[in-house]
Amino acid sequence: MSRSGRDPRERLKTGKGRTQSSVRWLSRQLNDPYVKQAKAEGWRSRAAFKLIELDEKFGLLKGAKRVVDLGIAPGGWSQVVRKKAPQAAVVGIDLLPTDPIDGVTIFEMDFMADEAPAALEGALDGPPDLVISDMAANTVGHKQTDHLRTMGLVETAVDFAITTLAPGGAFVAKVFAGGTDGDLLQILKKNFRTVKHAKPPASRKDSSEWYVIAQGFKGRSAPAAEAADEDD
Repeated sequence: MSRSGRDPRERLKTGKGRTQSSVRWLSRQLNDPYVKQAKAEGWRSRAAFKLIELDEKFGLLKGAKRVVDLGIAPGGWSQVVRKKAPQAAVVGIDLLPTDPIDGVTIFEMDFMADEAPAALEGALDGPPDLVISDMAANTVGHKQTDHLRTMGLVETAVDFAITTLAPGGAFVAKVFAGGTDGDLLQILKKNFRTVKHAKPPASRKDSSEWYVIAQGFKGRSAPAAEAADEDD
């Protein structure tokens, strides 16, 4: 038996109108110990454990006062922030509707919209010291296109972080296999003291997702200096 209490070989019957891909997804969900644990602990998604594990390794939420959650839906990452840093002001944004979270300001709008950055900044009483992003573009099934679309979101998130973060702040974003593109990695190294890549245990082994963790924001007037880069 698996940790979820289900036989890992268990299969779902193909219901009327249910595609094989949806059957595979449902089977994976039912046999995923992180899904069961998330439900038991009240997290909105298994993705909460990714931020928990990243925080345990990098200390992202220690002393956090203002946090921006890009791609907040369904809200798991902001739940983690509220639990681990209850003193922090949190603002999130997503195209998808997100149920209210106590202590979190939520905007249902496109982060790529011109007015989005000002809305996020206006919801805080000062510059954020942590910007987190679990955003990913909707896939179209073409690997290169999907990668480029998601990296476009990451680039916009990086630009937002560099424009708004307080000195010493941190930035975390989902990327995919191969890590952050070269040019973008250099921008991060120029603006942060350390830049690393990590794949938290909660990230499925068959998933190509990784996360880039940039810490020690130098501030917009800081001189360019080479940052450490270690893939873990």
